[in-house]
Amino acid sequence: MFEPFHPQEHLQITAAGLSVTLDPLSLLYRIDTPGYTWRQSPVHAPQILLKDGASLPFSQAKNIRHCRYDSGVGTGILSSYDGFCLPDGSLSFETLVWIEYATGFVHFELIPAVDNADFACVRWPAPFLFETARQEDVTVMPVMQGLLIPNTWENEVRSLPFNGQFGSAAAYMPWFGQIADGHGYLAICEQPWDAGYFVDHPAGGPGTHTGLYFLPSLGRLSYRRCARFQFFTSCDYNDLCKAYRAYAKETGLFTTLAEKSARGPGIDRLIGSAIVHKGIKTHVSPDSFYYDKEHPQRNDLVVPFCKRAREIRRYYQKGIRKLYLHLDGWGDPGYDNRHPDYLPACEEAGGWREMQNLSDTIKDCGYLFGLHDQYRDYYMDAPSYDREFACQAPDGSIPEMARWAGGRQSYLCATQAPYYVRRNFEEVLRHGIRLDASYLDVFTCNEGDECANPRHRMSRRECFERREACFSYLWSKNILPSSEECGDWAMRQLVFCHYGPYDFMLAKPGSPRRGIAVPLFNLVYHDCLILPWPMDRLPDTEDYMLYALLNGGAAYVDKDGAYPNCDGAFDEAAEKRLDEEIARYQVVAALQERVAKCEMVRHELLDWQGRRQKSVFSDGTTVSIDLDQGTYEIHIG
Repeated sequence: MFEPFHPQEHLQITAAGLSVTLDPLSLLYRIDTPGYTWRQSPVHAPQILLKDGASLPFSQAKNIRHCRYDSGVGTGILSSYDGFCLPDGSLSFETLVWIEYATGFVHFELIPAVDNADFACVRWPAPFLFETARQEDVTVMPVMQGLLIPNTWENEVRSLPFNGQFGSAAAYMPWFGQIADGHGYLAICEQPWDAGYFVDHPAGGPGTHTGLYFLPSLGRLSYRRCARFQFFTSCDYNDLCKAYRAYAKETGLFTTLAEKSARGPGIDRLIGSAIVHKGIKTHVSPDSFYYDKEHPQRNDLVVPFCKRAREIRRYYQKGIRKLYLHLDGWGDPGYDNRHPDYLPACEEAGGWREMQNLSDTIKDCGYLFGLHDQYRDYYMDAPSYDREFACQAPDGSIPEMARWAGGRQSYLCATQAPYYVRRNFEEVLRHGIRLDASYLDVFTCNEGDECANPRHRMSRRECFERREACFSYLWSKNILPSSEECGDWAMRQLVFCHYGPYDFMLAKPGSPRRGIAVPLFNLVYHDCLILPWPMDRLPDTEDYMLYALLNGGAAYVDKDGAYPNCDGAFDEAAEKRLDEEIARYQVVAALQERVAKCEMVRHELLDWQGRRQKSVFSDGTTVSIDLDQGTYEIHIG
């Protein structure tokens, strides 16, 4: 099983048509595949990052040893790194890099040994050198819906949402890849809850470096961390997506809308529905980032439930036969206030009685009804607020912020969230509110939380499990679960979400883009999730309806932004007349009803700027768009 290497020689293993070589001086690997060699970057050598910003290269371990490792399923190189001296303890670990005989996958494993020191993260394995000056050579990144960074991309890319953490808007799926001259690799993080990735692309390039990092779990390395690399001799980004789709099936994440329809027949009514997003009460606290000091009267607004009921009837009179109303701000405190103590229904808007009348109106029209709710932001003015149940950092501190409308908040430990979900929804249902769906905010947008309170200690992985438990409760009440974005950790439970946009859609129009937007998520999961798309036509840029068609998604007919200049709500995207919006929705809905349960089998960039694109669905339907001309073509399969 173990065979020592000579300490001065390059260490090499060979299997399945690949060879992996370790340089014992630089501690970098070279992977030779048929026709291409991938070399790790010496500029980004493996290192431990400390909380004070300092870095500790692997080469500074007191003792480093390497040996050959063989098992019945593969051959590899096992390395031991002993005696890192950190400010508050010590750290030792092993790395195992091995080739799997059956598949040719190269596995990178980080295995803790002595583990009693806190740190910021471990960056390993090192990124591959990727510095060619060809725009065709691209880094494939799962930022929101998806992104390609050509090696010669004009804009600098060095920051990612949520610092690149997997399970957040930075990465709906825990993988990335690179393609050079048709040769490529797919890197999958197999324990994504305590991990992320980083990117380094200078303006104009040439080249991009991207790699993994592993976070401590409750202050420790704690458990074995694994990444799987799959190498290709001829591929594009479609091939990487399909390889990850196979992995999602292998691991049990992949659950289609057809399968979910067996649990909740309302899914078929949701497909093709006009998505209407409206609010009831707004209250912005003076300590909120969004408080308007110049116009204080704008910080409080109430729309009666009966007005929303009239709007619902108007949609019906306009001929819309399928519609889903997502209702914000329905609780007495107002939108983003005093969670999780959101009850009762807003008294100023008519209380439970008028909310029930709205629910009945929706049912009479044959429409679907869902509520916005929140079980992460833990507002300090909530009657039940108690620091005891807030997420506690390993050093004993309670993280706080005051950005959203409700002002000062910490974060509710997710171990408590299912209890509050049950408490609140039982009360809503007891008042005769008929719910077809519900939206649990931020669960699939924000990274996992951890809590060091010994009475409800929680890892990030356990946080995701508790969020899934909240979705499961909704299923038990025949309420279709929804959340903000598209974390694939929730694919077993989630039916739809607020959006799964390209990252540029959440930036101010005209902002520099990180790369070329491509539908990586939909190439993996199109037939598993209903994705609504914005329908704005932005002056002098593009018509977002084209993206809705390209992706075979749902359409917003009316979407009130919860906050100004946030989440894609910009003044430049002016409101259009309702009749025109309905006509546009009907085009999108007709396509969605045809392809919602179909795989997106391929996407093509018809030019290297991404201004002309094409998608192909498994029933043979194709959609082509021209963003410059504002045109589309649909060919039914």
